[in-house]
Amino acid sequence: MKTQLLIGIDLGSSSLKALALEAASGRTVALSRIPLQHHRLPGGGCELGASMIHAALSTVLRDVAHQLGSRVADVRGIGCTGHGAGLYALDDRSELAGGRAVASTDQRASARAESLTGTHGAQLRAEVGCQPWPGQPTVIAAELMGVSAVRSGALRRLMFAKDYVVFLLTGEIATDASDASTAGLLSVTTGNWSSTAFAASGIAELSPQAFGPLVGSGEVIGRLQARAAEAHGLPAGIPVAMGAIDLLASMTAIHAQERGRAVSVLGTWCVNAVIGPVVEPRPDVVAVVNFGPHDRRLYMENSPSSMANIAWLAGVLGLPDARAVVDLAMSVPFGAAGLRFLPFVNGGTGVSAGFVGLQSHHTRGDMARAVVDAVAALHARHIARLAAAGLPVSTSTVLGGGASDTRLVGLLAGLLGHPVERCADDETGARGAAIYAAISQDIDTEPLRAPCDTVEPDPRQASAHADFNATFNELIDTMSPVFAHLAGRSRGTPAPLPEPVTAPTQRVEVLP
Repeated sequence: MKTQLLIGIDLGSSSLKALALEAASGRTVALSRIPLQHHRLPGGGCELGASMIHAALSTVLRDVAHQLGSRVADVRGIGCTGHGAGLYALDDRSELAGGRAVASTDQRASARAESLTGTHGAQLRAEVGCQPWPGQPTVIAAELMGVSAVRSGALRRLMFAKDYVVFLLTGEIATDASDASTAGLLSVTTGNWSSTAFAASGIAELSPQAFGPLVGSGEVIGRLQARAAEAHGLPAGIPVAMGAIDLLASMTAIHAQERGRAVSVLGTWCVNAVIGPVVEPRPDVVAVVNFGPHDRRLYMENSPSSMANIAWLAGVLGLPDARAVVDLAMSVPFGAAGLRFLPFVNGGTGVSAGFVGLQSHHTRGDMARAVVDAVAALHARHIARLAAAGLPVSTSTVLGGGASDTRLVGLLAGLLGHPVERCADDETGARGAAIYAAISQDIDTEPLRAPCDTVEPDPRQASAHADFNATFNELIDTMSPVFAHLAGRSRGTPAPLPEPVTAPTQRVEVLP
């Protein structure tokens, strides 16, 4: 009897990945990955060319097909996931508007998001579970394409990353609740499209129809078209299933919901989340996401940059990659001799990146250590906020590219004050996408769960880690109004000094 195969595709923030799994064992039998080169533009722009996306998708799928050989005929389904928000807008020719997509880390709409927060922030937070932010598709579209984008034909359809991949494979346009809600476009209470959010978008005539219908994760959307099949080396007619945003796909890959685990994603974004019951009054966290189930919500505390800070420093110091930065960081003691770093190279709520306390005796190693310490501490800060909201985060799993480095995970465990689970497989998003394909074909998903191990904190550093958390949180709270004021001055109008955003400064203890 032939073993059924499943393919998962992940259009991430920094790379595009595809893998094939054996349905019976969960074993990866083919894997391909290609980095994506973003164009950095003035004003914080971050774009990705359509031709690069098309070429990358063809490359990884043809590579997977080549690795499978004759077994490619055993593929029973394809699932897709991708990074959230950003802008994938189709024009009246059904091509990416301007020939490019815009990443969710793009900052050109910061002023628009700030203004929208001032006028509609409280109403939108109550309605859709989050306040406006620069990476939302509607905010980016309004900033870059204008109020009349729909009427002019510059914007005909809007998609999320995974949905654009599905469109390229099947020609069908649809999305799911996890992407739409994370982008602040669904009512967090009802799970339906929010008329309030679309009215506030700033684009005349924009409506939910631009995104297509909401389809449940694990439902078949369409089948692989003959033209796409030929381009990618796969058999035509393979069912393609609706996936979910990459965070939820990764949580699906480790069965986080079933096992009651929170997650921290050491990726481009600093993502920290947990699935829990509906809580009233609603917890004061960055985002509450209605991803489908009426009695469950995805609670999130995020910032736009995590490992992006380490990648940035690698470029500045001329080091080959992020691992080389961590190697350099670990050559000096924890705390970097008093040097601190604000880890927001892609922006953040009220703060920017920067070194604080830099003196002549500090070295490249101290700079690397300060950046690495800050990346881990920011995750701990976000987890502490989730815990302070009464959410179940005492058991957590670390995901993302940074999870492959035990030193980083151990540092995070120390700052959290308890052991953490680690999934060193950086393909959890693609694995989760393959699981959605399995669901669409009524295939048992238990064998597909990603393997994990446990990393313990260093008990000798417990006091130092607790002290670092306190001073790190104090630093962010103190610097927030300074950066807000400077941002206002740079736009020509001094901004008022806001009240600091407070966060718990104590260690996160294991809950009974």
